[in-house]
Amino acid sequence: MGRRALRRIDPALDLTPWLLAEDALPMPVTAESLVGWAAPLEVEVGSGKGLFLAHATQAVPEHVFVGLEIAGRYARHAAAGLAAISSRNGRVVHGDGVRIFRERLAHASIEAVHVYFPDPWWKQRHRKRRVMQADFVRDVQRVLRPGGVLHFWTDVEEYFQATIALIGHHTQLRGPIPEPERASEHDMDYRTHFERRMRQHAVPVFRCRFERP
Repeated sequence: MGRRALRRIDPALDLTPWLLAEDALPMPVTAESLVGWAAPLEVEVGSGKGLFLAHATQAVPEHVFVGLEIAGRYARHAAAGLAAISSRNGRVVHGDGVRIFRERLAHASIEAVHVYFPDPWWKQRHRKRRVMQADFVRDVQRVLRPGGVLHFWTDVEEYFQATIALIGHHTQLRGPIPEPERASEHDMDYRTHFERRMRQHAVPVFRCRFERP
C-alpha cells in the first residue's frame, strides 16, 4: 500500500522558521535553540506528511516537537502543515535522523522519541537500511532523559518483533509496554496519516513503548 501523492504546496508560502536544514542545526539541539524558549523536547523520526507534528504541537503546547525527515518533499509538506497553523512549538528538519541522533542530540536531553511506521525494507538484503538498528536504539537510550519514552509503531509484525528483540539485547530500556488502539474513529484520533489508512483498511497495527530507567 504505497503513499498517496502529496498536495501541492503554495510556492508563495514562507516555510521559515518551520523548515530547517540538518547542516544548519545547532550542536546540541535543544528546545531553546529551536524555538527560543526552554521546554521538554520530543523528536519524531520520519515525519512523513506531518500529521503527528501538527496534532501534537496543538495538544501539548508546553512541549517542543521536532520532526526529522530525510525526504525533502515530505519535509516541506510537514513544515507547511506547521506553517498553516502558525505553530510556535513545532519544527521540521530535512536531514538524516540517524545521523542527527548520533551527532546533534545531547545525552539525557529528550523527553520522548516517536518512530511511527518506518520503512520496513522488505528484502532481507535491504534490512540493514532499517532505522531500528543497534546503533540507533543505543543512541535513543543515550538521548532520553530518565523516565523518557520511546514510542514504536509498525504494521509489520516481523519488524515489530525484531525491534523488541533488538532493544532488549542492546539497551536497558524498560518494555515493551503495550499501547492500545484508541476507540475513537475521529480524524484527530489518528497519530499519523499512515495509521489512518491502516485502520480504515482494518490492517493490524503493532504498538509499544519503552522507558528509560
